Amino acid sequence: MNDLSLPSPVARARDLARLIVAEAEAIERGRRLTEPVVEELHQARLFRMLYPHSVGGDEVEPAIYIDAVGELARADGSVGWCVSIANSTGLFAPYLGLEAARTVFGSPRSTCAWGPPNDCRGIAVPGGGYRVTGRWDFASGCRHASWMGAHGTVIEPDGSLRFNNLGRPTLRTWLFPVEQANLLDNWNPIGLRGTASESYTVEDLFVPEEFTGTREDPTLRREPGPLYAFPQQTLYSVGIASVALGIARGMLDAFVELALRKTPRGTGRLADNTVIQAEVARAEACLGAARCYLIDAVTEIYCRALPSAPIDIPDRARVRLAGSNAITSAVTVANRTYKAAGVDAIFPGSPFERRFRDIHTLSQQIQSRDAHYETVGQVLLGNPPEVFL
Repeated sequence: MNDLSLPSPVARARDLARLIVAEAEAIERGRRLTEPVVEELHQARLFRMLYPHSVGGDEVEPAIYIDAVGELARADGSVGWCVSIANSTGLFAPYLGLEAARTVFGSPRSTCAWGPPNDCRGIAVPGGGYRVTGRWDFASGCRHASWMGAHGTVIEPDGSLRFNNLGRPTLRTWLFPVEQANLLDNWNPIGLRGTASESYTVEDLFVPEEFTGTREDPTLRREPGPLYAFPQQTLYSVGIASVALGIARGMLDAFVELALRKTPRGTGRLADNTVIQAEVARAEACLGAARCYLIDAVTEIYCRALPSAPIDIPDRARVRLAGSNAITSAVTVANRTYKAAGVDAIFPGSPFERRFRDIHTLSQQIQSRDAHYETVGQVLLGNPPEVFL
């Protein structure tokens, strides 16, 4: 449960900035979070912000979560990303039975990692459970996880495909201890290198029924309360947007520091240049407006959410729009800041270079697709899609 003697999650995240910055090179080089950083994140309970009280989590309001993740990403994008992913996977706890949820998420050091769904399938076993075989990719945080998950469709014992109540193939999630997965150590991208977003496989792995569930129907959640009225995918998108805002904020901080000390040849300080002054002001307004829009959207919905009913499609679309806008705004600020920093931004180890790579890696992730604007536009124009998680 939340220790009321602790500072707020945002303050705890801010307090870890010095350690995270000191460990950033090792995180980048090792392609995973370092042990000192993981340990302090556990001590600060920052992996457990969105976990339910029923499994010893802190169940914080979305606005607090946004700023806490943003502070971590401000120090290092990979740390912010891993914390957002760990919290997002914890949102699956309300879709498990209580005892299974406590087994997976109840330890103070529990985290879960998984990759997105693909065409892998699990075979239902007569009497309960599934035999799962397949490969999944992008399991961020798998090197410090205690449990893994996998998503796929279900083959019934008679060989038929299982369908959900919408007439589509049901998508099930299977959870198992990390030791039962084969991690492939194949994460070597240009950015967010420290997230250990590796591929993994399992072969004919039996997963008991109680450690499985589905995120398809938000009404199936066991936990009441306004936080879990948000579908898991909705808060997942909020976390990614928070990482983007934090990375861009870190870049803008670094540029202000550079501008105050840099004196280009034949001119005064960079900070005294009127063009630069206007650029900094625009960047500040862009980031601040995007953050406020995101926080306003989730807070207003959170405050009026019903105890058991999930938020409706228009509200899900509103959050999606605020998150997409936050990512777009953050990328815009990062690009302009990188350009304004000139040659100071191009060298490895600069306060710009890794952040530039990180935010452009984030911009390729599914939460950053421009198609989200089209989907939200359909909802705003009264033509919502059949499924909007």
